[in-house]
Parts: sequence; structure tokens; C-alpha cells
Amino acid sequence: MDGLLFLIFAAIAVVSGLNVVLQRQPIASALSLVAVMGSLAMLYLLLGAQFIAAVQVIVYAGAVMVLFVMVIMLLNAGRERPAGASLMASTLGLPLLAGLAGALGYVIFLAFPDPQPVRFGQFREGGAAQVGYALFTRYLLPFELTSVLVLIAILGAVVLAWREVRK
Repeated sequence: MDGLLFLIFAAIAVVSGLNVVLQRQPIASALSLVAVMGSLAMLYLLLGAQFIAAVQVIVYAGAVMVLFVMVIMLLNAGRERPAGASLMASTLGLPLLAGLAGALGYVIFLAFPDPQPVRFGQFREGGAAQVGYALFTRYLLPFELTSVLVLIAILGAVVLAWREVRK
């Protein structure tokens, strides 16, 4: 049963991820990203990482997506205008993508030659204490850099919106 649920939520994540890229409306793309985040949270629950699943929903599906939607609204982004595809991109795109996927799979196979099978519900490392300790000791610099990057992105969106309002 767990394997079937895993496949269902993995398929939802992949289809929603493709929808993020293929949508022409920014708001519809952002909503598809919410579906990706929700299905990832369900995958975390299946693996037994309840705290990480809750953080996924609260932080990413909640706060970050509200930030994305606010930036889309500030920029007043409308429907994307289709651009003509180049001949080289249309002929070489899929073969190069297949080659990249094959090379990436080969490298992953070499890096992990004998993987342990996944046992649903057996993950015990994702508690609040372990995540908090790792976040504020080992990963403090990336955590702070990410917060500064998000702040810069917000300021950039405000500056762009301010220029549009002044015109």
C-alpha cells in the first residue's frame, strides 16, 4: 500500500513540476508549484519524517508561495508571449536531454553502487531537535545566505514595481 501511495504522490509531483514549466500564466504556475510542495510533504510523511513534512507545508507551500504570488502581483506579470523556437533547440533539445539524463543516472549509479532499499516509516532523523541543531551549527552560513538572498529578491521586486508606478 505504501508503495502505491508513493507512486501516486511521486506522479503528482512530476506532473505538477512539468506544469510549472509549461504554464503560460504565472499564477497557474505558482499554484502548480504548491501542488509539488504538497506532494513532497506527503512523500516525507510516507517516509516517516513528520516534522520535515510539516515544515515543507508551513514554510514552502505556505510562506514561500505567498512570497512568490506577491512578487507576481507586484510585477503585474501577465500571460507569457510565445517566442519562436530556434531550429537548433527543437532538433537537439530532446537528444541532449536524454544524454544528460543518462549521464546523470550513470554517475548516480557509480556513486551509490549498492543502495539500501527504502523502508517506509523507518526514518528517525528528522525531528525538531536534529533539524534545529544542524540548521544552527553545521548549516548556519547557507541558512543566513539564503535569507539574505530572499531579502534581496524582495527588494528587487519592490524596486521594479516602484519604477512601474512612477511612470
